Amino acid sequence: MIENLRDELLVWYRINGRSLPWRETKDPYQVWLSEIILQQTRVNQGLPYYQKFLEHYPNVKSLAEANEQDVLNDWQGLGYYSRARNLIVAAKQIVNDYEGQFPDTYERIIKLKGVGKYTAAAISSIAFGERRAVLDGNVFRVLARIFNIDNDIAASSSRKIFQSKADELLCKENPADFNQAIMDFGAIQCTPKSPACVTCPLNQYCQALKKGRVSELPIKIKKLKRKTRYFHYFREAKTNFIYLKVRGPKDIWQGLMELPLIETQNEELMLTELNSILNTHHQPELEFYKIHKLTHQDIHAKFYKILGEFNLPSNYIKVLPEELESKPVPRLIDEYFDYIGV
Repeated sequence: MIENLRDELLVWYRINGRSLPWRETKDPYQVWLSEIILQQTRVNQGLPYYQKFLEHYPNVKSLAEANEQDVLNDWQGLGYYSRARNLIVAAKQIVNDYEGQFPDTYERIIKLKGVGKYTAAAISSIAFGERRAVLDGNVFRVLARIFNIDNDIAASSSRKIFQSKADELLCKENPADFNQAIMDFGAIQCTPKSPACVTCPLNQYCQALKKGRVSELPIKIKKLKRKTRYFHYFREAKTNFIYLKVRGPKDIWQGLMELPLIETQNEELMLTELNSILNTHHQPELEFYKIHKLTHQDIHAKFYKILGEFNLPSNYIKVLPEELESKPVPRLIDEYFDYIGV
């Protein structure tokens, strides 16, 4: 069964596999770049970013020498900005520890900043032909359905079970194509909702289909604990300047720039809180409101304009509207700038 299943997957991939630029090369730098960009990002969204990063940083050395603010600005809109910062750190590791040559084994690749088991397996198999089976969300789903595995995929104890099946199924002669085949199969054929079971070339092997459990699998019990935060942003309407500062560490959007901010415990903004950044008695005028959802947090953001003056610390800079394009800001603030037309 395993051998036939493996062969069917590879045949399906040759006919239906997606044509993607990073599949036209064995350059580990390009494979790595694509894998990091596509974490938490759909292919059609990530493709323009991949092309832009290759244009701006064509090799590891250029990325290692890049200014962090420039990289964050190029990353703007992808979210999870720690991925961009980790790219720079890992590029420096490669330059300093491997003389600019991308490490060529799983054990070395996984030591790079921001690289986990899946990414290391993907790079080592695709770029270097190493026999490492990948295990991402698509692969979890395909394996759970084919082998009728009802272990919770969010539980760390389940990983060994799924990894064992992935290792057993892996094509040892062609691990690169096989890993890409099973990932594409999950993305295109064995989808989370409404999978194409009738036309599926693996339906004769699928235990979940035989037992009527396709819609139940995979099982994921773990739920994220969400946090609600209330942000109040301000811009000065009296002049043409926008005031921005870099967000500090140990919080969301580290290294990105933002408007003057007051964070409160609820939707209400008290006068005493306003006095901390405003040197005026003018009442702020609400311009824009949005609930911005992150992985673990819901940001209730209000944007105000004021006619008075700010009382801001020295870490703020004054930026003209035409300079905003070169300043990395969170998507939330970028949407506000679009709304007010700056």
